[in-house]
Amino acid sequence: MTERIRAWAPGRVNLIGEHTDYTGGLVLPMAIHLGTTVAGEVAGGRVALRSDAEPDPVEFDLPLDAATAAAVTPSWGRHVAGVAAVLGSEVGVVGTVSSTVPLGSGLSSSAALEVASALALGASGTPAEVAAACQRGSQVGTGVPCGIMDQLASAAGVEGHALRIDCRTLEVRPVPFPDDVDVVVVHSGQHRELASSAYGERRAQCEAAEAVIGPLRDATAGDLDRIEDPLVRARARHVISENLRVDAFAAALDAGDGDELGRLLTEGHASLRDDFAVSTPVIEALVARLTTTAGVLGARITGAGFGGCVVALCRPGVDPTPPGLRSWRVRPGPGAHLA
Repeated sequence: MTERIRAWAPGRVNLIGEHTDYTGGLVLPMAIHLGTTVAGEVAGGRVALRSDAEPDPVEFDLPLDAATAAAVTPSWGRHVAGVAAVLGSEVGVVGTVSSTVPLGSGLSSSAALEVASALALGASGTPAEVAAACQRGSQVGTGVPCGIMDQLASAAGVEGHALRIDCRTLEVRPVPFPDDVDVVVVHSGQHRELASSAYGERRAQCEAAEAVIGPLRDATAGDLDRIEDPLVRARARHVISENLRVDAFAAALDAGDGDELGRLLTEGHASLRDDFAVSTPVIEALVARLTTTAGVLGARITGAGFGGCVVALCRPGVDPTPPGLRSWRVRPGPGAHLA
């Protein structure tokens, strides 16, 4: 009898802690109830998947090396192929990919695909081990030097909780999310393509700062004066201040202080706009509108930036979505699993 496999992995929304993961910093995302399913028959030496969101299927033989994975077409299949290459998979799957995570939104549809694919291809181990393999697979397949936050949030999600993640040690601390705060993610209408963005440039600028003052995770605001390049100094200032905001946000979650959560969210957006320069005029207009809407506690761009979505914290039942834009009211959901 043919063996069947069905793996599900959630998308994520990052509440605070943006562009800190790849410097070993702190992040505070939550896995969401929207996710990606890879389902089909276990197949020796072959992967063949058709997606409900893409016109062309992906097919490749196993095992494959990194160079072959990076050349797989169509391009969405490189997320699967990169993971298969890192895992050294020899047993594949023939089936389908279906997802409720909106593409290009900053809710990490790509990480959900990677983690679901890893489970479907037989990955085992702790959530951190699975996430690390998926991070490497994403880098191999797409060439984007991503951090581990997206994959770890997907693999380690806890129902009803946000996750305070230390990206240096990969320690995950679930933090209960208050019942009287809603999370609404609003798509700006501006599509985001991470690989074509300045993501790699921002990472290089952080590395340039670290070459001067050491790990940004350990740095303080007092170290910034040692960085002569004003652009590099601004990038470092964001990362240093954002790490502090993560722990302040976790404390506000523990205290159930919605007003403080909103203040930190809006402060984090200003830092992403002014010091890290990953906002856009479209995003700015949306954040300004949301933060002046009754019942909205705070708002900021979420994901790597350059378009995509804005996350807003709201009082229960408030719908701040401007006319003509899509939004999703998301809740903290479980991590990836075999269904």
